[in-house]
Amino acid sequence: MSEAGSSGRVQPAHAGDPSRIGPYRIVGRLGAGGMGTVHAGVAPDGTRVAVKVIHPNQAQEPEFRARFRREVELSSRVTGPYLIPLLAADANAEDPWLATEYVAGPTLDQQVLAQGRLAGASLYAFAAATARALAAVHAVGVVHRDVKPQNVILTPSGPCVLDFGIAHAADGTSVTRTGVMTGTPGWISPEQYRTGATGPAGDMFAWGALVAYAATGRTPFGTGTPDVVAFRVMSGAPDLDGVPAPLRGIVERALAKEAGDRPPAADAAEECFELLGSQVTQVMRADMLFTRAEDMVTAVWDPPHANDLEWPQPPRRPRRPWAGMTVVAAAVIGGLVGGVVALAPGRTEGSRHRTSSAASAPAHSATGSPQPSVSTAGTAAERRRDASDGSASAVSWAEARSARGEGEHDVARAVLHDQGVLVQELGGGVDFAPNAVRFHASRKEVYLSYRLSSDEQGTMYAETKVAGSMCRTLRDVVLRLHPELPYRTYVMVKEATGREPQVTWDDDFLSNAQCASAADDDTGQASGAGLGWEPDEQGLGQAMIPSTDSDEIDVADRATRKLIERTNGMRRTLGTDRPLGNAELKMGFDPGDSAMYVWSDYGTWNQGQIEAWADMAAGEACRALVKQKDSAGDAWPYSRYAVAQMGGSHYLMIRWGTADTSADCPA
Repeated sequence: MSEAGSSGRVQPAHAGDPSRIGPYRIVGRLGAGGMGTVHAGVAPDGTRVAVKVIHPNQAQEPEFRARFRREVELSSRVTGPYLIPLLAADANAEDPWLATEYVAGPTLDQQVLAQGRLAGASLYAFAAATARALAAVHAVGVVHRDVKPQNVILTPSGPCVLDFGIAHAADGTSVTRTGVMTGTPGWISPEQYRTGATGPAGDMFAWGALVAYAATGRTPFGTGTPDVVAFRVMSGAPDLDGVPAPLRGIVERALAKEAGDRPPAADAAEECFELLGSQVTQVMRADMLFTRAEDMVTAVWDPPHANDLEWPQPPRRPRRPWAGMTVVAAAVIGGLVGGVVALAPGRTEGSRHRTSSAASAPAHSATGSPQPSVSTAGTAAERRRDASDGSASAVSWAEARSARGEGEHDVARAVLHDQGVLVQELGGGVDFAPNAVRFHASRKEVYLSYRLSSDEQGTMYAETKVAGSMCRTLRDVVLRLHPELPYRTYVMVKEATGREPQVTWDDDFLSNAQCASAADDDTGQASGAGLGWEPDEQGLGQAMIPSTDSDEIDVADRATRKLIERTNGMRRTLGTDRPLGNAELKMGFDPGDSAMYVWSDYGTWNQGQIEAWADMAAGEACRALVKQKDSAGDAWPYSRYAVAQMGGSHYLMIRWGTADTSADCPA
């Protein structure tokens, strides 16, 4: 969450967003991620703040809440000129939150991509300031755990480190319960890869990589799939060509493979300030004296352009005008996308999750994290046009009726019962009215209407589960109990106050073999691609763990390069405003199920764009497996593939299948 959109404005608040959090009036959104939402807030004195609110599903975990409380307490003690201070927090609130100042300036990665590497005295100032920031963090027993270019903002007064100790508060080590490595490839230490251990020395390894990146514009261990980068981190020498000789020694020591060989942050800061002092004498008058080391940073710092965002003005109150609002800082708080990843199987290969034409322009968060597609109120002519192509629509839903006869009543009761059980298992998120099930006999459609109790992206997961459950229920009831009924398609309709109903999902439940119940054949397996195999959280978790097998690394590296090339070739279709790379598009292997997983951590696509990308990715994964099988024969064990997309706090399984021959692969 390093930027708040390309418009230069704070993004509007979403339906259901609070108007006030603690003492802060909320005026919009800055970003959203897997762990929570960042709101734009204004303090009573006019100070602009970033208020992070943790997702309810995270807050419900006692272990998470305890860690969050502890880390907030520790972080409140962290002070320093190169840190964004914690202003306030409430770890005991129903939805825990914390607030920091909002400061202006690009993140290091934005600066390098737009303007190039840092040079001269500014580079030495950057190294000294960031080391001093980590020294302050470590001095109070906090470990950052996510030092990377996206978490360093270049403010007009110097670099500032973001999210000290908060971004990964859900997680005492770097490995989640499902074995998923947290952190960003290239910024993870060798010991974290080997054992999952994190500590101050791990932060210093990332600091060494950070300074090298600032000096050269390249990551010292290169790019590629996570497996390839992990192998280089653990076994290869860093590429430090271009790091100035005076800095190179301290950077090399910080990048030592063994944690004990790295300097503490305080020692690195002292050494870097000494180097900065020699730089200062070259660019300033020799007789100038600096009483504080920080003054040297200010003296030589060449501030990048700070794209300060335009904030909505809070409504004025009689006799209490919001006069003289202070322009304090501006930076979107990054890194709240970390934490425990709740992985979950999602939709089937054949089902169609639809976005209406009225909702073709998706609502995005500040970082582009997709929000549930909701239909704006279209005109009557638009609604008639939507219905004219024969597909289900709000019009056909309005024409549908309540159950009639024994068979339809059995269907309605079964659907509502099964959905009620499912929603309890999910912990809420979806509500159904007593008359939520409707029938359109002439169209052979069964409708289920619902409302969401949350606007967060994680509700996509609930919608996916509801769709699968409805498909299986209808298949069982109609095929087994009431084959005389004409129905073959189920349609899900989302209702929202003040908005037109939106058809979000429709599918032929009779032909969709992947939603079949386990009793559909004598083996106890559902029919369909992969003979009943479905991707799951354990499989994706295994795929996220870096591989050490050379064949797996080679296949994933080649396939990922092709995937990135084709994804960027679809930028107009996908609506991406920048090229994507290994940071967003990844591949890995689950040996247990002989499956290759492809997943995207890019969060701005709407559902239609997700499906377009998933179709392409499934084809690339399938062809990569077939090609390797043709080359290696039976020595190559992988024959399954799955495509997943990050949705809020869950990964949604979008496509999967078996790669026997190239003819099996999607185009």
